[in-house]
Amino acid sequence: MHVDVVSVFPEYFTGPFGCGPTRVAQEKGVLSLSVTNPRDFTVDPHRTVDDYPFGGGPGMVMKPEPIAAALEQVRRPGSHVILLSPRGRLFDQACALDYSRRERLVLVCGRYKGVDERVAALADEELSLGDFVLAGGEPAACCVVDALARLLPGAVEDKDSVNTDSFSEDILDAPYYTRPRCFRGRSVPEPLLSGNHVAISRWRREAALLATALRRPELLRRTVLTRTEREFLRKELEKEITHGKETETD
Repeated sequence: MHVDVVSVFPEYFTGPFGCGPTRVAQEKGVLSLSVTNPRDFTVDPHRTVDDYPFGGGPGMVMKPEPIAAALEQVRRPGSHVILLSPRGRLFDQACALDYSRRERLVLVCGRYKGVDERVAALADEELSLGDFVLAGGEPAACCVVDALARLLPGAVEDKDSVNTDSFSEDILDAPYYTRPRCFRGRSVPEPLLSGNHVAISRWRREAALLATALRRPELLRRTVLTRTEREFLRKELEKEITHGKETETD
């Protein structure tokens, strides 16, 4: 696949695009990346890409002409244009998977107070990382590329590792342990040391469900649980509540 990034700070991507699965995907030829600067499409000596907002108010707004010209330069048949914006839909793993199956993406990075509203009309969708404000769309573009790159063939050597990540099944991943077996009084759970693959699989599933219930309970609303799993969660959550009350009393 090919990803075009439209940004007034192309140097921002030098480091992130040269690391990890993003670098590997490019080396293996399954991903190509390019960054286009809207300043290259300005016509004034100062290469101006922003101006004061009509109606007054603080801040500056990115002008529509340079971004539109940059989009016309990079857009191809089949390109999916994404404006990175705080009002867009939330980016998640399902979204990353969808993007990884496309042939061409264009990520438009806003700056300042945002882009002229007429630029939004040129995009196929708007996308947000969450309810917080960034200085620009560049960090969000890096996150999108990193998330989809690792899903491409060969970007991660152990494919099973990708398939068992958090959110791959709409729940958080299970906790992981490595050597030493005991660290500062905390030991690795016995099932993981048993060599019994059935017991290990069951422990990881239950640990993943419990982590989700404690940290991101809303995810369980779209997860199909067996009767045994529901009973396990009920008992474990009761223990957590009891432990919490005991801690408050202490």
